[in-house]
Amino acid sequence: MLFDFIKIFTPSIIAFIFGILLTPLLTDYLYKHKLWKKRAGKSAGYGGGGTPIFNELHKEKETGTPRFGGIIVWVSVLFVALFLFVLKIIAPSVVSEGLSFLSRGQTWLPLAVLIVGSLVGLIDDAYEVSGKIDHKAGGLSLRKRLVLVATVALLVAWWFYFKLEVHSIMIPFNGELDLGIFFVPFFLLVAMCMYAGGVIDGLDGLAGGIFATMFSAYAGVAFFQNQIDLAAFCATVAGALLAFLWFNIPPARFYLSETGTMGLTLCLTVVAFLADSLGSGIGVSVLPIIAFPLVITVISVVLQIFWKQVFHKKLFLVAPLHHHFEALGWPSYKVTMRFWIVGVGSAILGMIISLVG
Repeated sequence: MLFDFIKIFTPSIIAFIFGILLTPLLTDYLYKHKLWKKRAGKSAGYGGGGTPIFNELHKEKETGTPRFGGIIVWVSVLFVALFLFVLKIIAPSVVSEGLSFLSRGQTWLPLAVLIVGSLVGLIDDAYEVSGKIDHKAGGLSLRKRLVLVATVALLVAWWFYFKLEVHSIMIPFNGELDLGIFFVPFFLLVAMCMYAGGVIDGLDGLAGGIFATMFSAYAGVAFFQNQIDLAAFCATVAGALLAFLWFNIPPARFYLSETGTMGLTLCLTVVAFLADSLGSGIGVSVLPIIAFPLVITVISVVLQIFWKQVFHKKLFLVAPLHHHFEALGWPSYKVTMRFWIVGVGSAILGMIISLVG
């Protein structure tokens, strides 16, 4: 038990320290090359119209704060995973072999998805700051990003179904639900919904705190299901996110952006499914609870679009929801901290249901 705790928290601490050390190098590069949006604001997307309230609230921050902050997270996680893996090979011992959390059954897949998703997001960020855009909002168009995310999700769903032979999910207090071939579209739906929740990256410190909480919760879920490698991986991601958050609290030094949110949301989806039937536990059913801040963010956007299309007026002053509170006059730090509180509470509730269900 004690060594399991050491295995989980040691990589997390290393990821935090490495992220802290990496940040000055990255920020120096980002500010030197002015890698931020060339113009403030965004389009309303599928909702139609403009976003004047949002544009007014963020007209200065958007053009003076670099993107690419997610690099801190996925590079730190990759470094720790490879460092401990190589250490196990070149200096085999009980300690080095015990600390390495890379395993084919638990962590290769979420690590691969994290890196692939982050690299795709990196391309979008590069387009957004370079001015080479194919959409008035900057970066890759929403349609292209959705296609890329769907492609990655389908490949992972195929791997779960055909390679890992997973075709069911666990329902709290009810047992196993066999989805058959419908597991594939179900996985795709969950992945797309989680990716949509990435729009929570809109206020200083908000996304970093929420993602750190969610991955910490799944570290706990995996630990109590004896998926120690998966727990260590989730804790490592959380540690890297805390390093990012250290520099992202107001005033933010950089934004998580697509290279952070795309990889993290896809990775979170994979972690939830790995913690489910493969771990003989409940991982997917509690995802909407653990990821409640993402869920409510997506719902607010969907409701805003629906209201504008059907009733020809806005339901919220601005969507997503955190910008609505900001438009009401709440200081951004108050919105962020209250979302953190809700996120911690929902994560704890999700863990409890996972354990007792």
